[in-house]
Amino acid sequence: MQNPTALPREVKVKSMAAEPLIIHGITVAPGTRTTIDIPAGRLYTHAPMTIPVHVISGKKPGPRLFVSAAIHGDEINGVEIIRRLLKHSGLKRLHGTIIAVPIVNIHGFINHSRYLPDRRDLNRSFPGTEKGSLAGRLAYLFMQEIVSKSTHGIDLHTGAIHRGNLPQIRANLDDEETNRLARAFNVPVIISSNLRDGSLRESAAEHGIPMLLYEAGEALRFDEVSIRAGVKGIVNVMRQLEMIPAKRSKAKRQTEPVVARSSSWVRAADSGILRAMIPLGGRVKKGTLLGVVADPFGESEVQIIAPYSGIVIGKTNLPLVNEGEAIYHIARFGDIQEVEARVDEFQEEHSHELIPSPNTESPII
Repeated sequence: MQNPTALPREVKVKSMAAEPLIIHGITVAPGTRTTIDIPAGRLYTHAPMTIPVHVISGKKPGPRLFVSAAIHGDEINGVEIIRRLLKHSGLKRLHGTIIAVPIVNIHGFINHSRYLPDRRDLNRSFPGTEKGSLAGRLAYLFMQEIVSKSTHGIDLHTGAIHRGNLPQIRANLDDEETNRLARAFNVPVIISSNLRDGSLRESAAEHGIPMLLYEAGEALRFDEVSIRAGVKGIVNVMRQLEMIPAKRSKAKRQTEPVVARSSSWVRAADSGILRAMIPLGGRVKKGTLLGVVADPFGESEVQIIAPYSGIVIGKTNLPLVNEGEAIYHIARFGDIQEVEARVDEFQEEHSHELIPSPNTESPII
């Protein structure tokens, strides 16, 4: 639901471009870049905790884009994506402002945990309250200092621990501006996703801020293809917003991404050791054998069958499963062959980039 007090988007973008950007009492002047540490409480050892924010303000006005990662503290791919983004040469001619927050859930990041110390999920705690739980206070702080001062947002995520996600964008495609940016990001799959209660996306939408959620890779792991695709996607969005110049060379025509109609997880019918048979990004038909769960002796085996046709956009990477555990995440599409070709093209393009060249960073392996 739109916030009735929010300004129309066109008015909001213009007014923010004209206003000075102030974060935690620090004014960021046009044509400068600075790192700001926002106080986020103390540990019980008395050591202070801060959320690091890096701001790049262009000399010319334009949108204010926040890019955040590690809202779930164990989802670290986004931290590396932001590091590389901040080195992009196009930022020298930036119109507008980048507000980069590589580690939002600093407590979870330190502890290699998805959650905060009280086991609350920060991405179910927005918009938060100033006097609430630790999660609520951090959510409130992030909304006040970052989201409310932005015109657009991109939040970076991965799959959960021991689960990998195919690079995908989740967004509210009913919003015209969000839809436009989701397609510009240029990953093979877009999930038209409803807003979840307490999520950052929901709170951003209530403030009239178009926002994308990028999902790729696995928690506590760097995945080079997911990282490079994430950097490229953010740069594509910035070009779409005219924050940085378009490429001078003749650009390769972007293949239109495919929007999933729905998706759901296939779960294990029994506990045991999983032999997975379909890779991430694989196409399946209804009745396809996805894997087999067996006991250590092979005396009892249970087949996992695809309940419908689609593309695997998420899967467990741990072969030890319990009854009811999510094994394969399958998205349904109107034209499966089209999305299969798009996934193949995407993987070929980004796998080719793993060969080091003088103009790129060496891949993380």
